[in-house]
Order: sequence, then structure tokens, then C-alpha cells
Amino acid sequence: MAGNEQRAGRRGVSAWTTRQWLRIGMAGALAVLALLGVAGAWMLGRTASISQDLVDVKSPAVTTAIRLESALLNQETGVRGYGLTGTADFLAPYRQGRAEQAADIAQLAKLLHDDSAGLRDVEAVRDAMEAWRARIGGPVAASPPGAPSALASERATEGKRAFDRVRSAVSDQQDHLRAEQTRARADLADMMRRRNWVFATIALFILILAGLVFEGLRRGINEPLERLGTQARIITGGDFTHPITATGPADLKRLSDEIDLMRRRLVHELAFSEEARRRLDAQSADLQRSNTELEQFAYVASHDLQEPLRKVSSFTQLLKRRYGGQLDERADQYIDFAVDGANRMQTLINDLLEFSRVGRVHNTHQAVDLGRALDRSLSSLSLSIEEAAAEITHDPLPTLVADATQMGMLWQNLIGNAVKFRRPGITPRIHVSAVREDALWRFTVTDNGIGIAPEYADKVFVIFQRLHTKDAYSGSGIGLAMCKKIVEFHGGTIAVDPAHADGTRITFTLAPEPPERPGPAELAGSGAPQVVPVS
Repeated sequence: MAGNEQRAGRRGVSAWTTRQWLRIGMAGALAVLALLGVAGAWMLGRTASISQDLVDVKSPAVTTAIRLESALLNQETGVRGYGLTGTADFLAPYRQGRAEQAADIAQLAKLLHDDSAGLRDVEAVRDAMEAWRARIGGPVAASPPGAPSALASERATEGKRAFDRVRSAVSDQQDHLRAEQTRARADLADMMRRRNWVFATIALFILILAGLVFEGLRRGINEPLERLGTQARIITGGDFTHPITATGPADLKRLSDEIDLMRRRLVHELAFSEEARRRLDAQSADLQRSNTELEQFAYVASHDLQEPLRKVSSFTQLLKRRYGGQLDERADQYIDFAVDGANRMQTLINDLLEFSRVGRVHNTHQAVDLGRALDRSLSSLSLSIEEAAAEITHDPLPTLVADATQMGMLWQNLIGNAVKFRRPGITPRIHVSAVREDALWRFTVTDNGIGIAPEYADKVFVIFQRLHTKDAYSGSGIGLAMCKKIVEFHGGTIAVDPAHADGTRITFTLAPEPPERPGPAELAGSGAPQVVPVS
């Protein structure tokens, strides 16, 4: 039963948090310091009281008692001399002694007003002196001067005994006062020793308390935190199976448990990630094989299919030139369809090849003056610009690190589309602007053409997506898709501005430097699937 209570007590103590330990420790320390402080204050007050009593009462009382003795002796000496000689000058010490006696007795009564024994001694001295004065001092002093006093001779023995009683009373009084003075000094010395012990105890307790606080912080907080930090560094070093041992107060134990729970969750996630990485490695290998096959297909499309397509186009055109007009009208129409289909197929294959080369063949980054790149693109489009009588203006354009060929393709597609999709009978007006926005440059290409409906704002950037028939507007539907690929390859975005109503406004952003992209070797090393662009 006792063992269970002890274990329960230990569990209760171990469940205390750092705050509880600090509160209990500080409360106990403050209570002890308060008790010692009260004791020290009482000692200081008592020492001051004894010292004040010694300085203001006991010592002055002894001094006054000595002066009183001197005043009494002066009276006896003066009366005795006057009685023997009858000289009036001897009465001066007697009268002065009486005055001093009155003052000294009054002073002693004032000093010893709280001391009943001392007041009794004062009364005894005064009574003895009054008895001497009544029988000896007063009558002798009252005798006529000029001749020795007969009364002094008659009462000499009685006077001696009376003044001896005065001497005895004065001696007792002084002995009592000196004893009180000695006792007060002893009490003062004892109290000062006790005071010094109390303050030494306070100082020692403060030192012990500081040591306990330091040791408690070291054992209860510093060491658990250091162990926790060591274990965390082991885990950071890669040993994720190393468990976190909970030590210290309850809150630090909870923190250790939370970190260990996080470690176990991390181990689980790493295991899941490792499995996913293995699957990605397998998928990467499959993608590499697939990309190799796609490259082979692209090679066939760019070389082997071009030759038979050129033959079909050439012989179809020869057939049209030789037999055009000799066959019926339907045959001529069929020949035109064949020639047009072959030409469009060749154009489509060339456009696809250009689209696949973005980021692979054309990937030489250097400082590119976009203004000069735009001028070169306008020169390439000069024929269509002249035919449409288009007016093209642009703001000062920056110099960025990019691929010069891709920038030319970007401007050529955007300006070419703006010229192509113009309104009949209206002079095309196209403006290019550039504005710096934080870390990016935002460009806009604005025209007054036929515009793009908001519901088709995203569709136009999808490859082969056309909003018009080939009879209305020529093209393969790959131009804006290529623009999107070029812009994203250079770390930007492209979109149609839906707020612009009078024509079309294409906005896109470009970074001052394109983002670094991992090569095939880095992709294979990281376990991420890599997609090799086809050519």
C-alpha cells in the first residue's frame, strides 16, 4: 500500500510542467526568504532599540548618577566645613550641590520613567539625603556664621551615620545602573551576533538557492533540451529510425513525444516516397523508351515522310499543269483538292517540327534586345504588313537573357496573327508595350482586329485549335500554342486580356533570366520522370 502511494507520488511529481516546477520552487524560496527577512527585520529593530536604550537611557543614567553623587558630596563637604569654621564661603558648595541634586534627580526620574527599580533607587537616595539634610545639613547651614557650630560637633557621629546611608543608597543606585548598562551591552552584543547570523543565513540561503536554481535548470531543462537536440541532429543526419527519448518535465516530455511522432510520420512518408520514387524510376525508364520511339517517329516524319509528300505534291501539280482543262470540271476540282491537301500537310509537318524544337534545338540563352528582335520579325513579315497597310508601333523594349530564335518566333506569331485577323476595310493598328512588374516584365500586343470572344480565351492557346475555317483565315492553328510554349519556357505566362473589347490584347510576362531546367542526366538521377521533346 505504501509502495503504491510512493509510486503515485512520483508519477504526480513527474507530471509537473516546467511552469509548475518554477512556481513551486519560487513560492518555497520566497516563503523562506520572507521568514528570514522578517527575522532579520526584527533583529535589526531589536538591535536599534537596545542600542537606543543604551545610548539614550542607560549610559546617561550612570553619568547622571555619578553627577548626583558629586552634588551630594559637595553638600556634605560644604556643611562640614561651615560647621567647623563658621565661614560663610563653605555654604556655596552646599547650595550649589542642592541645585545640582534637584536637577540630577529630575533627570534620573525622566530617564528611568519606565524602570520601577531605578525609580525606587532614586527615591532611596533622595530620602536618605533628605534625612541627612533634616538632621544635619539644614540645621548646621542655618547656624550663624563667624564661629564654629556647636550643633555640628554634637551631631558629628549622627551626621556621619546619616551620610553613610546616603553613600550606601548612591552606591546601590550606581551598582544597579551599571548592572543595567552592562546587561544592555551584553544584550546588544548578543542581538548583533544573532543579527549577523540571520543575515549570514540569508546570504547562504541565497547562494544555495542560486545553486539549486542553476542545478535545477541544468537537470530539468538544459540537459533534456541538449539530449533532445542531440537526438534531433542524429535524425537530421539521416538516421530516421533513431527514437526520441522523453525526459525532463512534463511539457518537455510532451515536446519530445511530438517530435518523435513527427519522426515516425516522416519515416512513414519517406517509405511512401521511396516507393513512389521506385515507381517513378520505372515510369521514367518507360518514358525514355517511349521518347526514343517518338524521336524516331519524328525523324521519320521530318525526313522520310517529307520525300513522298513532296512527290505527291509535285506530281499532282504536274498533273494539273498537263491535264488541266483537258478533263471535265470535276476532275480539275479533284486535282485542286489534292494539291491543296498536299501543301497543307507539308505546312502542318513543318509547323509541328518547329513546335517540337522549342526548348530543345533553339536553347541558346544570351542577352537579347527585344526591340531589335521585333524589328527583324517585322522585316520577315514586311510583305503581309505592306499588303494590309498595317501600322505597327512599340514602346522601348528591354534586353533580356533569352533564346534569340525563340524571341523572333514569338514576335512573328503574335504580330502575324494581329495582321492576319484584321477587320475588313479598317487599317490594322498594332502596338507593343513593356512594363516592369516586380521581378518580371509584362508585355502587351494590342490590335484593333476582329477580337477573341471571352469563352475562347484559353482555347486559342491549345495546339490545332481554330476559331475560323481555313477558307476564312489560313494557318495550322499552332501559332499561339507555340507562343505559349516559348513564354512558359522562359519562366512567364501568356493570356488574352478579356477587359479589352476593341480588338485583341495578348499579355505575357518574361523573366530577366529564364529558369534553370535540369538536363536528362539530372532528371534520371533525381528519380523524376523526364520527357524528351520530339524532333
